[in-house]
Amino acid sequence: MSARPLGILGALFLLLALTVPASAEGRIGDLTLHAGDVPRRLVGYGIVVGLDGSGDRSFGRSTAGTPTVRSVVNLLRRFQIEVPAEQMRMRDVAAVLVTAEASPYLRAGGRFEVQVSAIGDATSLRGGVLWMTPLVTDPGQPPLATAQGTVLVSDDGESRSLRARQGNTGRIPQGGLLEVELPAEAISTRLLLRRPDLSTASRIADAVNAVFGANTAKADDPGAVTLTLAAGRTEGVNAFLAAVDTVLVTTREQALIIIGGRDGTVVAGGGATVGPASVSHGNLTLLVGGQPTTGGVAGSLVRVEPQASVLDVAAGLHAAGAKPEEIAAIFEALQAAGALQAQVVVR
Repeated sequence: MSARPLGILGALFLLLALTVPASAEGRIGDLTLHAGDVPRRLVGYGIVVGLDGSGDRSFGRSTAGTPTVRSVVNLLRRFQIEVPAEQMRMRDVAAVLVTAEASPYLRAGGRFEVQVSAIGDATSLRGGVLWMTPLVTDPGQPPLATAQGTVLVSDDGESRSLRARQGNTGRIPQGGLLEVELPAEAISTRLLLRRPDLSTASRIADAVNAVFGANTAKADDPGAVTLTLAAGRTEGVNAFLAAVDTVLVTTREQALIIIGGRDGTVVAGGGATVGPASVSHGNLTLLVGGQPTTGGVAGSLVRVEPQASVLDVAAGLHAAGAKPEEIAAIFEALQAAGALQAQVVVR
């Protein structure tokens, strides 16, 4: 056989190696959740205090009736302190919406993370403290939890402008506290795939049947697997499901790229690489492989080698000063052009 056919075959094998997803091994408990494991979504209205002049611009007689001023007046009244609304100066206070998701199996005293977002014209929540806020499942319903604590705002670095470093959203790790004991959710023997895929569902069913016997599991559709506890088994349902969660399954690793729309953070999974391509976005040009044209490229040029990793591309874009929305647009363009075989999610 001549050298040329060998070279063609080698190129084909290399192409297959780059396009076929790699295999990965994972626990069933990491790939699925039980039917009924729907998190409780909670919401509340509160105020963040202790801001350094970056709160709501609510001061003077003309703004004495704003929600922020009324909230502070009502708060002080609960401590038997009466202050006329027209005398309030609210530059260090911001009205916020508090949202959270709590596990349906969380018990009273359990903690969870909460997200805080300004609903007024506050420019930054940095350094603020959320006042104790009741959380409900729906307006008008009794509170199930409360939230309070120091608000953490992501820092985009000193290279960003002052406006970019300011943030009117933040989070409070472990800032939510479940206050009441809720009815226990019944555990289901139906597994729901976190990322529906018929091949993965079939592999899960085969792995369970190999360990616990035939007809123990059946793939219903790409998103669900039904388990059947054999009549002769002595352990309870909970012990059976716990054992199923530990079973290992070999699956195809799907490349996933998550991009933070606010700070430009890029998280890549699945060993995704970027093929030859060129993207021009605004004053920024990304060149994957190849050489710049003789006329040069206006603006910032980021060049990486073909089949560079996603993180290499992200590092080059960050070094060139690309904004979060520019990074997201470039990766979406690479996916649309077929140079990036991965799912791109912008959050």
